[in-house]
Amino acid sequence: MLSRKALPRLASLFLGGMIVLSGPSLHAQEGGMQMPPPAVGVLELKARAVPVVNELPGRVAATRVAEVRARVSGILLERVFQQGTLVQKDDVLYRIDPKLFKVRVESAQAALQRAQATQANARQQLERQKNLRERNVATGIEYDTAAVNLAQADADVALQQAALDEAKINLDYTEVRAPITGIIGAALVTEGALVTADGTQNLALIQQIDPIYADFTQSAQDMLALKRAVEDGKLASPAPDQASVRLVFDDGTVYTDAGRLLFASASVDATTGQVTLRAEFPNPKRNLLPGMYVRVRIEQAVRQDAITIPQRAVLRNAEGKPMVYIAKDDGTAEARPIELGQAVDTEWVVDKGLSAGEKIIVDGAQKVQPGGKIAAEPWQPQQPADAAAQPPKQ
Repeated sequence: MLSRKALPRLASLFLGGMIVLSGPSLHAQEGGMQMPPPAVGVLELKARAVPVVNELPGRVAATRVAEVRARVSGILLERVFQQGTLVQKDDVLYRIDPKLFKVRVESAQAALQRAQATQANARQQLERQKNLRERNVATGIEYDTAAVNLAQADADVALQQAALDEAKINLDYTEVRAPITGIIGAALVTEGALVTADGTQNLALIQQIDPIYADFTQSAQDMLALKRAVEDGKLASPAPDQASVRLVFDDGTVYTDAGRLLFASASVDATTGQVTLRAEFPNPKRNLLPGMYVRVRIEQAVRQDAITIPQRAVLRNAEGKPMVYIAKDDGTAEARPIELGQAVDTEWVVDKGLSAGEKIIVDGAQKVQPGGKIAAEPWQPQQPADAAAQPPKQ
């Protein structure tokens, strides 16, 4: 039998033997359990042409605006159009009391008939004097007088014909017609009102909104910088009528139809330093209304041989500056600071730091250490969830 004093010594000897036996085994496990290099998605960079796109503030404006006014004075009898609807050119909008103008037409017709009768009589007198002169019965003075009377009669007929034409025109003006095709607004006068031809009162306002304009502004300095970049060969100017112009609404949605750039103003606003540009957009559904605030996304140049990288590949160093990891040929990773340009969809344009043919780490960069080993695999962009859910085409 062992005494109680001997038990602690035996226990300590047993534990010590376990430690001695297990020590070499643990070291062997540590030597054989080294972590494999992290698997990363690698993308080989390729140069491509990238448009230089700017998003500028703007407002929608009607292509044509016409004020409907009376061209003769009178009492307004009837409003024909419906407010807020589309009217065609020469559609009747208002009717002015035509009674007085009909009387003037009849009076002008009577005056014309009297002048024509005087003309016929003067022509007969001239023929008679001509016959008498040939027989040496009448004097030359009488013949000359008859010729003058006929000329005066011809002039009177022409004068009365012009008066009749004017009376008919004024009678036609009693029907106030649409000068252009467009959307007519509210009626600014009511039936029974007196309208005058020489007044400044508008009867209604018509705006043509298909197509429609978008007027937007850009800093003169930005426009000058783009022009200089094109002249220096850093950027290429798009061909005429090839610049893409799109509208962006307040909620971020993009207008379905693309527009075309019409012109840029030849002067700079002295108070804002901005240059006004104008683009034209189709508006068949009349979704764009004059005065609407929009953002105009315009392609003003093309950057040739640009390097673009996925935005997810960009990391930030301790100073907050952008960087990427380069997958080197020896299977290690290199941290590379870069300078970013504009964003194009889900990519960044790289101004400095990268060149075509290099490989960058897109996926798994968070697991990489500078100079550490990596297991590179080709990176494949992820498809949208809705596209992945669709069955493949047969």
